[in-house]
Amino acid sequence: MFKINIYLKFALIAIFLGGGVVLAILFGFWYSFPLILVGILLFVTYVMLGTIQSAAELVQFQKFEEAEKRLNLTLSPKLLYVTNRAFYYILKGSFAMNHKDQDAAEDLFNRALNLKLPSDNEKGMILLQLANINASKNKWNTAKKYYRDAKKLKITETQLKDQFKQFEQVLASQGNMKHAAAMGKAGHKFMSGQGSKRRRPKMR
Repeated sequence: MFKINIYLKFALIAIFLGGGVVLAILFGFWYSFPLILVGILLFVTYVMLGTIQSAAELVQFQKFEEAEKRLNLTLSPKLLYVTNRAFYYILKGSFAMNHKDQDAAEDLFNRALNLKLPSDNEKGMILLQLANINASKNKWNTAKKYYRDAKKLKITETQLKDQFKQFEQVLASQGNMKHAAAMGKAGHKFMSGQGSKRRRPKMR
């Protein structure tokens, strides 16, 4: 899949739009129209696709700090194409878990859950993360509800299936907080381990 480095895209947007403005001033609008059109198209793709794919690729290489900075280059999650917006919140939620901010992570995962997701694997991963967060807060009834909802889905990713089995042990213990906290890394592992196996929507 053809990709443009986000920093190169920023440079191209500036060059085409800036060059178009200069040509419009010097020679008139129609001379500048092709440059301005290309600049606008590049800007629109940046606004609608954000920096989700490049951030996810950094997560695959365990470069979480760089990935978070890259994701923050997204102009506004509200302007993203809906599937990209869901992945944006998944990544933000995973970063919040990494920072041990469970309240923020729970809010972000719930936002992603309410959006269009490519498959049950992503939905199942989010539900499992929400179950884990509530288990770590000792809210076992809520954790069980999220887990039951996740079990109803058609999960095909082997790694995610393994994480389900691990969480079953957490539910069986109902108090093993150390085990529950360890499950908080599931989001990062899923995002980093599946990038090459699952076809993602076109993102920048």
